[in-house]
Amino acid sequence: MMRILGAVAGAISRVNWIVGQVFSWLSLGVVIVCFTVVVQRYVFAVSYVWMQDLYIWLSGAMFTAVAGFALLKDDHVRVDIFYRPARMRTRAIVDLLGVLVFLLPFTWIVYLYSIPFVIRAWSYSEASANVGGMPGLFILKSFIIAFVALIALQGIAMALRSILILGGRADLVPTLMRYTDDQRPAKGGVA
Repeated sequence: MMRILGAVAGAISRVNWIVGQVFSWLSLGVVIVCFTVVVQRYVFAVSYVWMQDLYIWLSGAMFTAVAGFALLKDDHVRVDIFYRPARMRTRAIVDLLGVLVFLLPFTWIVYLYSIPFVIRAWSYSEASANVGGMPGLFILKSFIIAFVALIALQGIAMALRSILILGGRADLVPTLMRYTDDQRPAKGGVA
């Protein structure tokens, strides 16, 4: 049973790692489009609203898609005055409680409130409110659901890691999710 928990945590983490690797490249697109908009505006006195929408939309897509990756890499904001020096067992308890009490209820609430919002956007193929703006805003709004799913899945993986550690099977924790000596999850590739 514990091996299955480790395998599920590993599979979830691999999904978030792959999504993070792919969608982090959108940051390059944001920089290129933003640079192009600035050059067009100040050098050539030309402006396209759809290009201004594009770099904002790329930013939104990137940040919502890589949120689970950030949670996997422990790159989210945390006040860890007590967490950092704590033993692995204590950190596992804190992570388990944090996921069950805060993270999963948060994702459920965001999901419940965003579903009607996304469905409504899809129902009339919502586009930019700006004249000359980008079509397909409904696709961008769907990233809210992706955000919720990826964060919730990574939270489940964190809970499984905690269960493995508390069950005395830290050896089954996927390499990508292991705590290291400096009290942070291991950095690096997929395991």
